[in-house]
Amino acid sequence: MSRKTVFSSTDLPPHLGERDLFSLWQDIHVAEIWSVEYGISEKLPFQAAIEATAVGSLVLGQMAGTIRKATRKASNIADDGNDGYLLLINKADTVLSGAQAGREYGVGRGEAVLVTAAEALKMTGADWNVWTNVVVPRAVLTQAFPQIDDRLALKIGAENEALDFLKRYCQLLETGPPLASPDLITHATETIVDLIGLVTGAKGEAAELAGLRGLRAARLQAILAKITDNFANPGISAQGVAKELRLSARYVHDILQETGISFSERVLELRLQRAHKMLSQRHNDDMRVSEIAMMSGFSDVSYFNRCFRRRFGYTPTSAR
Repeated sequence: MSRKTVFSSTDLPPHLGERDLFSLWQDIHVAEIWSVEYGISEKLPFQAAIEATAVGSLVLGQMAGTIRKATRKASNIADDGNDGYLLLINKADTVLSGAQAGREYGVGRGEAVLVTAAEALKMTGADWNVWTNVVVPRAVLTQAFPQIDDRLALKIGAENEALDFLKRYCQLLETGPPLASPDLITHATETIVDLIGLVTGAKGEAAELAGLRGLRAARLQAILAKITDNFANPGISAQGVAKELRLSARYVHDILQETGISFSERVLELRLQRAHKMLSQRHNDDMRVSEIAMMSGFSDVSYFNRCFRRRFGYTPTSAR
């Protein structure tokens, strides 16, 4: 069943000072919604209200108040593991500006932008802001549009016909009676996802032809470069690579999975290839097999021997 909830600063204890009120509001927000570091207006008294209507796995929401800044860092991503997408639509007369995925954006009244909770995000507005958002789980949107990340942080104009229709459709769902029928909820969810594809340009022949030539391809290249440069480090991990590139670990795993070779499989293959090359070079004859294994990134010689034999069909000693 679809349902609506409201979270407002006016519901908190009135005896609290403004800073304490904001601190409590943010603590509840982090615990109940997602981990974000907010900054508030210094000119207006603190006020913030969030309305959220759940439709299946999606959430239709609105934020209004004196929140001026929102920042999501790698530490915030690690705190909650939230990796969904947000289509933000500005309802105020002032501009919401921000940055994500190496792109900067500025959206005025009626304009929109797609961002993700899986990557570092910055957003700044005026002393009073109002925006709506459509929150979609990563698995849902990427299943419909595998190249959706190419559309991150791109401004969507107020004249976008699909955006106008999406606004009106979401308003109908938010103001009408709650949906109870599972079939209707599924239909509404699929309709919203399909409209987001049209709104962002992720749906259509041009988007399909783009393939992995966009932002997603650049990220894959960066991930592969990090692995190639650091595979011999015993401490290399998907989490570490993700942090360096300001991505989520899940994103790193997902994008590598599309290539058919996982993170651990790539690291293991590179280590084995280095060890094989070193073992076959005559100037390394004086080195012990264990030394070569460790220089290649293995910390367990027995494990190295098993992997080497399985990969090449003979022992490391035979490789010499």
